[in-house]
Amino acid sequence: MSIMSSKPWRLSVKVLIRDSSGRFLLLKRSNCSKSNVSRWEPPGGKINVGETFDEALLREVAEETGLVISILHVAGAVEWEMAQLRLVQLLLEGSIESGQLHLSDEHEAYSWVKPEEFSTLELADWFESFAKEVARKYTEADLEKNRGN
Repeated sequence: MSIMSSKPWRLSVKVLIRDSSGRFLLLKRSNCSKSNVSRWEPPGGKINVGETFDEALLREVAEETGLVISILHVAGAVEWEMAQLRLVQLLLEGSIESGQLHLSDEHEAYSWVKPEEFSTLELADWFESFAKEVARKYTEADLEKNRGN
């Protein structure tokens, strides 16, 4: 018989926004964050009671960046165990529809980063392993695209 963790589960949503140069938008959490202080991650956050995950993602991105995005598809999911809970990060891919990029107090910086440069940043704990998969996926896709030209 296995022992189950009594920690509650929480669902959070994040979005991978890619620009025309193949770079992804990452935000650096502020030094007053509760977790992953001064680490880099994609925009997004918690789902409020009564919200669908897409509503939550659109709201979080607008709050954190001032951007209006469209959601394209699911990119993957990551499970992360924290001190008080277990978190599932649902990652989606999206594109910018409108808005000017500006940060909320939750973040202290932003950067457009090529997937192969992810390893040069101090990433949020939950994002580290997924970032390697994103880098592999997009590097391979870009190589295939360039071979076709």
